[in-house]
Amino acid sequence: MDIVDKKTRSRMMSGIRNRNTKPEILIRHALYAKGFRYRLHDRKLPGKPDIVLNKFKAVIFVHGCFWHGHDCHLFKVPSTRTSFWLDKIEENRVRDKRSLNELSKSGWRACVVWECIVKGKNKRLYLDDLIDELVGWITSDSAWMEFKIQKDQIHGVTKKKK
Repeated sequence: MDIVDKKTRSRMMSGIRNRNTKPEILIRHALYAKGFRYRLHDRKLPGKPDIVLNKFKAVIFVHGCFWHGHDCHLFKVPSTRTSFWLDKIEENRVRDKRSLNELSKSGWRACVVWECIVKGKNKRLYLDDLIDELVGWITSDSAWMEFKIQKDQIHGVTKKKK
């Protein structure tokens, strides 16, 4: 049973954005300040990436830890309608993987920045450090980068192009 009525829950859920989230805006503003120009949510690309850097053939996804099922301190499976939420999150994960594969096949480089790396308490990476590493990836030839928090450690995982 939910702790709030249906109308309140509906209002709360409608306030959750799928684009222009606080972590996404922080990253966009910092990249812009560093001189990077980009497009937003390009519908022509698989997965409608949050940030598209055409000049570098690179895209950045800023994933919310709950909606994309990240195994970190910000993710908690709801206690009501658990099977519905687990199915929904799994569908999101499958769609994310498919989009990343399609982008890779068409020559795009991809980066995923998880919400917890920007927003998490005491475990987050400082924005300046994150942006410096992100800029390093954008200007490199690495095909993949992921910024995430896992088991109390911060990881920037990179793969070079083959």
